Amino acid sequence: MITIPYLTAVSTYFSYGLLFAFGQLRDYSRLIFDWWRTNNLQGYAPICLAHEDFYIRRLYHRIQDCFGRPISSAPDAWVDVVERVSDDNNKTLKRTTKTSRCLNLGSYNYLGFGSFDEYCTPRVIESLKKFSASTCSSRVDAGTTSVHAELEECVAKYVGQPAAVVFGMGYATNSAIIPVLIGKGGLIISDSLNHTSIVNGARGSGATIRVFQHNTPAHLEKVLKEQIAEGQPRTHRPWKKIIVVVEGIYSMEGEICHLPEIVSICKKYKAYVYLDEAHSIGAIGKTGRGVCELLGVDTADVDIMMGTFTKSFGSCGGYIAGSKDLIQYLKYHCPAHLYATSISTPSAQQIISAIKVILGEDGSNRGAQKLARIRENSNFFRAELQKMGFEVLGDNDSPVMPIMLYNPAKIPAFSRECLRENLAVVVVGFPATPLLLARARICISASHSREDLIKALQVISKAGDLTGIKYFPAAPKKQDQDKNGIKLD
Repeated sequence: MITIPYLTAVSTYFSYGLLFAFGQLRDYSRLIFDWWRTNNLQGYAPICLAHEDFYIRRLYHRIQDCFGRPISSAPDAWVDVVERVSDDNNKTLKRTTKTSRCLNLGSYNYLGFGSFDEYCTPRVIESLKKFSASTCSSRVDAGTTSVHAELEECVAKYVGQPAAVVFGMGYATNSAIIPVLIGKGGLIISDSLNHTSIVNGARGSGATIRVFQHNTPAHLEKVLKEQIAEGQPRTHRPWKKIIVVVEGIYSMEGEICHLPEIVSICKKYKAYVYLDEAHSIGAIGKTGRGVCELLGVDTADVDIMMGTFTKSFGSCGGYIAGSKDLIQYLKYHCPAHLYATSISTPSAQQIISAIKVILGEDGSNRGAQKLARIRENSNFFRAELQKMGFEVLGDNDSPVMPIMLYNPAKIPAFSRECLRENLAVVVVGFPATPLLLARARICISASHSREDLIKALQVISKAGDLTGIKYFPAAPKKQDQDKNGIKLD
């Protein structure tokens, strides 16, 4: 867990207090000056109360130019960012015809498949010509093609499970699957920092939910012991089933799950393991097979393996992999399979082709090179940021590396300064993170060259000095470093 420096916490609270106070003052002023305006919705309840969107109106709108920036190119190492202007203090933003060519540190393009690929792209275009852009049907009607069947076989083989089922949306994979797996009388034990798709899926299931401290197996065991001993609320009957839900790489922290210890504890207490590998599949492990391969965990010990195709594979959608009985059950009961339009065939073909490149089945060693490059890039970039004095979260080998900002004023300052230097970064604040834990989330790609990373480090170092987010002393400069403290070879 993150320990916030005392002075940083005080200044952050003070900043939010000022924003809240002035926001309330503006709201009261608005009531006074607008009291004579007629309401055309007489008799209707307000569809949105003032206090419900206070954060949006008084805080988010001030800095919304830092979010949702449109692009006009493929999400490669470099990206064209569309410039926007506002004439009403950022309440609305208008796109212009101008673009800025920026180094891209915001996309999940971990292996570089998000742009043209010499093996994948021609096959995707061929699939588009043959099958069209959409099946225009759900999987159980007329939405299953030969490519979908091939994709499910390919995914199951790749992740090391007997069977798999794919969906057209990664978020819906969690939120629609979890309610099918468990319901009333069941117990979900979730990591405290799990993704919102897991949280919403758990809430929609009707099962009892308990939370354990982030990535802390000892606390997970304590919670399991207590819940097994107490049983269901009121009746104290044994739980019908218990599912422990964790992520391979936590998307806002960049930390790798302590999976071996968690699997061992779940075996001991007969709980099922649900592993979300949205950010780890394809990105880590010797052959890109995710956290199980990286940490030496047998995939047979993981009961439900979930992942998405939106990161490492340059496509869309998600998958669930597990036993044949489990997958057959999901195909008969999951609304996302029964009613939602199936994943587009060109998208499915992109995934199949990307997996073949990763495994070397395209006849080249580009897949191995991509995996080696993303590991080297991630570890190099993380080490250099730490040397500069930034507070960087996460573990080695993880391509996700959050840089802590804390103070709300530093969110737009850091983002705008980076964009001014043609560096596209993602900044994240409340409610995506706790109120005090705003951060910039860097995503590294195999498509980044060493020169790209050095340029990015120079820009981030300059922005860090201007915004005051270097919370630790910089490492002493060595002779093999340039004047900015960045290793050139």
